[in-house]
Amino acid sequence: MLALGCLDALLLDGSPTGYGVLFLPVCALTALWVRGGDVLAAPVVVPIGFTVGLLPVADGAGGVLGTVTGLVTALATQALWLYAGTLVAAAVALVRRAALAVAVTRPAVRSRRPE
Repeated sequence: MLALGCLDALLLDGSPTGYGVLFLPVCALTALWVRGGDVLAAPVVVPIGFTVGLLPVADGAGGVLGTVTGLVTALATQALWLYAGTLVAAAVALVRRAALAVAVTRPAVRSRRPE
């Protein structure tokens, strides 16, 4: 997300909407690429990635306080993208978790059937 934030700052002049649009597929890919045992952690790391990637996009006055003020303002104004991305990651993670649970229980059910 930091690389996408820098790319957005260079190509789209720091467009928060462009960053939000780029954020949604990254959320889905994050939930797809995480290990099976850690699949429920995907919705937790997505907001952290959003915040880190927002650093180059946020308009800050300068200095540490200006950067923090710009970041907090950007988080407040772009919260819809953050919620949507977290929802996408949570949905993909829950579907993956359910599929993993079915895959684990299905062989156990077959082995208990008398033949």
